[in-house]
Amino acid sequence: MSDQFTLKKVEILGGFLEYIYIPGEKDLPTLVMLHEGLGSISAWKEFPKQVSNTIHNPILLYSRHGYGSSSFIKQKICSSYMHDEALKVLPALISRLKLSRIILYGHSDGASIAAIFAGSGPTTTIEGVILEAPHVFVEEISIEGIKMAKLAFENGNLKRGLKKHHDDPDRTFQNWSEAWLEPNFLNWNIQKYVRNISAPVLLIQGENDIYGSLKQLDAIESDLKGDCSRLVLQNTGHSPHKEQPSSVLHALKIFIIDR
Repeated sequence: MSDQFTLKKVEILGGFLEYIYIPGEKDLPTLVMLHEGLGSISAWKEFPKQVSNTIHNPILLYSRHGYGSSSFIKQKICSSYMHDEALKVLPALISRLKLSRIILYGHSDGASIAAIFAGSGPTTTIEGVILEAPHVFVEEISIEGIKMAKLAFENGNLKRGLKKHHDDPDRTFQNWSEAWLEPNFLNWNIQKYVRNISAPVLLIQGENDIYGSLKQLDAIESDLKGDCSRLVLQNTGHSPHKEQPSSVLHALKIFIIDR
């Protein structure tokens, strides 16, 4: 992904963030892509390019602090890390890059960050919110999924995969997994932000997601006051955009262009 577009860095809140801005039609809002809990720019692989070819909007994607080649700004992260990203880092980045109109696309942790940001009353105009495999509260399946990921990392398989996408995969994984496995994280809940989202919302999830059940989508739909559509994909896990890209791209086209 970064080989095809210019990878840039910008200093935000005392640490550098790597980002890529894919140009699009000037009169269209920028699609801001927010990666999953162990993601980064490179972990999106070819999907941003496929999105760009489908919708023609400008696209911003970046690696959060402590992911990819972005700087670590904390020794460890705590259970408020998604709130910190949505309420401090993301607004600062959007302001620095002078983005006045955006559509948010978040995957997993990125979806939660998108929901918090969209429901926090930002000054930026939000024209749509796309939440893929979102979490708005903690389920037992989520914690079990993190524990399984920790075992996979300790066994070496997951660590080898993360080395391709992070400068320090050990520290990145430790920070993320420890935050989720904190006892007080069981009380984490962002439904109050969802209730304040006014932009149209598209929900995407795989039926076999090991990190969350369809109760997440049901809760979001019941809390939203505005338009909401959902795409639930059979035989699909936690990353629909990787497992069924054509279905996800079709849904994006309908949501962004055809509605």
